[in-house]
Amino acid sequence: LFMDLPLMSGEEVEHAPHLALTAQPWPGSVAVYDAATDADYALNEIIAARAVVGVTETPLFAAPAGRIDRGARLQLRMLSGTLQSIGDAALLAGGNLLAIGDGTPGNWELLQFRDAEVVGAGRWLVSHRLRGQFGTDAAIPEAWPAGSWVVRLDGTPQQIALAAAMRQQQRHYRIGPAQRGYDDPSYVHEVHAFDGNGLRPYRPVHLRAEPSGSGVALGWVRRTRIDGDGWELSEVPLGEEAEAYRLRVMQGDTLVRSVDVAAPAWSYDPAQDGLSGDYRIEVAQLSARYGPGPFASVTLSA
Repeated sequence: LFMDLPLMSGEEVEHAPHLALTAQPWPGSVAVYDAATDADYALNEIIAARAVVGVTETPLFAAPAGRIDRGARLQLRMLSGTLQSIGDAALLAGGNLLAIGDGTPGNWELLQFRDAEVVGAGRWLVSHRLRGQFGTDAAIPEAWPAGSWVVRLDGTPQQIALAAAMRQQQRHYRIGPAQRGYDDPSYVHEVHAFDGNGLRPYRPVHLRAEPSGSGVALGWVRRTRIDGDGWELSEVPLGEEAEAYRLRVMQGDTLVRSVDVAAPAWSYDPAQDGLSGDYRIEVAQLSARYGPGPFASVTLSA
């Protein structure tokens, strides 16, 4: 499973994907080859460790980030590895980090769990969760359905080499037992391009709109993907070359107006665009290398 993940420890290569591998039987070590086309492959990485990988057997419904999700226990069938419970201190220190997604490289939510209960051979119930960690709150769907992939992020899934210039460019990968050549039938062939989500800004929070003249005054609070845990700081680090935001005025699926601003505030009068009825204002932080991150939105009425 290729995973285009956000920064977690801060030590990662920002634009490079992680790769989680499992197989039955496990071949001992796995080779990863890559190429621009399905020919002339070069060795990218040798991976010796088998990842803890499973699939969900019950849905995981949406829950707010930033507070404990006490919803129904999530049942997992682990294809490799085991899980264990941890204490509150270990949870708040970042323990039991899990990725859940649909198997595509860019669509993963990172969550943590405190409690793990074994309920059968390879089956576990996990609960007392922290959702949308490391800026993946924007990836939380209404529900992750049964059959979604889960990967334990315990340091085993590792990054593969990817030059910064190759970001967003499609590449071919062949993955299989390191003892065999990449043209062996046991090798899996996949084609992917990666956005480099370690560069992706977090979605702004606390978006608010207050009446101002004939329009509205908007404000929001930015977040940071780098060094954001220092409580002694009056403001978290920017983490970008410059502070910038993109705002979009939407009516249904129609883009009415787009503007970039350099501060977390903007005033708008819907009359200047002839709007009537409901409309939506969306805001995202901009990265010079990545572009806009996920958008926060507020629905208003003209």
